[in-house]
Amino acid sequence: MQKLLAQIVKFGVVGVVAFFIDFGVLVFLTEVFGIDPVISATISFTVSVVFNYLASMRYVFSHREGMSRKREFVIFVILSVIGLIINDVMMWAGTAFTAIDYRIIKIVATAVVMVWNFVTRKIFLEGDESK
Repeated sequence: MQKLLAQIVKFGVVGVVAFFIDFGVLVFLTEVFGIDPVISATISFTVSVVFNYLASMRYVFSHREGMSRKREFVIFVILSVIGLIINDVMMWAGTAFTAIDYRIIKIVATAVVMVWNFVTRKIFLEGDESK
């Protein structure tokens, strides 16, 4: 249980940095260049995934023995694409059907995707810590 708690804290730290990258790029593209928030969110999410992969696989999750780095990366990308779909659907629905500011919607979408990311990465990418 203590290992899981430490892992959740590390995941949180990486997640906070990734969030600031994601949120910063989103606001920058939307406010400075006038790009639609859903398109900005797609770009910003993609940028943050690169950081998140590098940091998560180095500091949060242990490498699964017997899994190649290529396979690990492919699984990470597939899980991230599903997270991107969740993010974009929430951004689209929130901006199309509510009067809520896109930045608030992004915070909610990030929280939902964060849970998705932790659970699925733990299941599909983590090595056996008991060895």
